[in-house]
Amino acid sequence: MSGLYPWQEPAWRQLQQMRARLPHAILFHGPEGIGKSVFAEACAQALLCETPAAEGRACGRCAACNWFAQYSHPDYRRVRPEMLDGDDAAEGEEAEAGEKKAKAAKTPSKDIKIDQVRALADFMNVSTHRSGRRVIVLYPAEALNTAAANALLKMLEEPPPDTVFLLVSHGLDRLLPTILSRCRKFALAMPPRDMALAWLKERQVRDAEGWLDEQGGAPLSACALAQSGDREAMDELLRQLAQPGADGALKAAERLQKVPVPDLVAWLQRWLYDVLALKLSGTIRYYPRYRKELAALAARVDTAALLQAVRAAADRRAIAAHPLAPRLFIEDMLLEYSAAFSREVLHGR
Repeated sequence: MSGLYPWQEPAWRQLQQMRARLPHAILFHGPEGIGKSVFAEACAQALLCETPAAEGRACGRCAACNWFAQYSHPDYRRVRPEMLDGDDAAEGEEAEAGEKKAKAAKTPSKDIKIDQVRALADFMNVSTHRSGRRVIVLYPAEALNTAAANALLKMLEEPPPDTVFLLVSHGLDRLLPTILSRCRKFALAMPPRDMALAWLKERQVRDAEGWLDEQGGAPLSACALAQSGDREAMDELLRQLAQPGADGALKAAERLQKVPVPDLVAWLQRWLYDVLALKLSGTIRYYPRYRKELAALAARVDTAALLQAVRAAADRRAIAAHPLAPRLFIEDMLLEYSAAFSREVLHGR
């Protein structure tokens, strides 16, 4: 449980400098798919460990560490959406990269609900059992619905003594400013490419370079997608993006309606970033195997229309987790994308 990924070692050493004057709330933030939740839980275990090892790491042997490994430590609580529960064995790769894949027949909630936050009140009103400190890990923080976020805010404003909140977020822009202001922000960076590739190759991921590029350099996301063996949906979308058009958009939406909408929006965003980067600087980050198609689009699209498409995709990302009708959402998204490359836009009509 306490094991860190190789690229997290510098961040861990930086974190230890805060131990002497530990804030009551730390917000770990950074790109998705780099292991932020694993880092936060390693921090929680270390804070509860009764015999910490070198550099403040959890010993992994004391009673507190044994309880923590079984998610039964009396002074520890983990708060996350229902869709992440029941998958503790995949805490690393799947907690961040595969968190959309729920197995239950009843669709589990993607939100952190107010009842989950209210339950922390009883936990914090009881005396601690072991170390004199209680720790709460909450992720992803942007999954808090409005009521839950407000309830958490009250706790952060008046935290009980010896209580540490460890929050994890994929994007600070999706959190309430009032929550941000009450947490010490701690950035976790994307790993160096050579280190990420070495980690993937240790796990015998074939075409590690390609998977890593397509996930923007996030190794856990790349590993999860490679192990799923499911590139078909992505390629279906990219083929449509390479040849934009209304008829193709409608057909693609029908075929892709069962794919998680946030995934589709993320793939579209990366595609648009590549078109923009090619147009402005001749570079590609995410989809080098589609260089020819991307170059053709970059040559024909108007820059203003392209920037508008980038902004529109970002707006869609904010609501992608809760589409009322996935197929209609996808249709509208692809039609809007196609319009950016239409004759009307190209000739300014």
